Amino acid sequence: MICFDKTAIETLGKVYRLNLINSCTGFKSANLIGTASREGKTNLAVFSSITHLGSDPALIGFILRPTTVPRHTYTNLKDLGYFSVNAISERFIRSAHQTSANYPEEVSEFEATGITIEWKQGILVPFVELSPVQLLCKYLNEYTIQENGTLHVIASIEKVYVNEAMLSEDYWIQLDKGGVVSINGLDGYAKTELIERLPYARVNKENIAI
Repeated sequence: MICFDKTAIETLGKVYRLNLINSCTGFKSANLIGTASREGKTNLAVFSSITHLGSDPALIGFILRPTTVPRHTYTNLKDLGYFSVNAISERFIRSAHQTSANYPEEVSEFEATGITIEWKQGILVPFVELSPVQLLCKYLNEYTIQENGTLHVIASIEKVYVNEAMLSEDYWIQLDKGGVVSINGLDGYAKTELIERLPYARVNKENIAI
């Protein structure tokens, strides 16, 4: 195996370092966060850092890069207090990835990338029409990560919308039935395929084959 020690990592060129460190921790979730300004201007951005924080209450978190430059997602979700999370499927990975481009504030990524907006009754933030799993989330809190100036945003899940064909009898969502993809590094999109769903692990109930 090739070894990259701390010195080697720090002396790598920017692109090489980004690729290495963003891909070494494994596959990540692939989602689009949809927001709107108080004036109704929509914004859409790809995020690979959205993680489950708890189910009771239902919480998620995600990482925002330092707000030393304008972050339209952050401004909007602070203004309205809500945002949508939309799973990326195989059907629109190219347009989803294009939302990571640095569009000016007055340009909606929905319009620029051709992604169709879905508006839901009584909700002021936009959803992605083609997304098979959609969440309405409410901003709760944020924590500055002192080591690099990023923000850990905490939000509650207010509503879950899911393609019925993906939902099992015990309400487990089988993501591969909706073509949901994951992200490898910054720009690699991978198919997901269920291998096996295992029972709850208990002591003295080992059934492990290597």
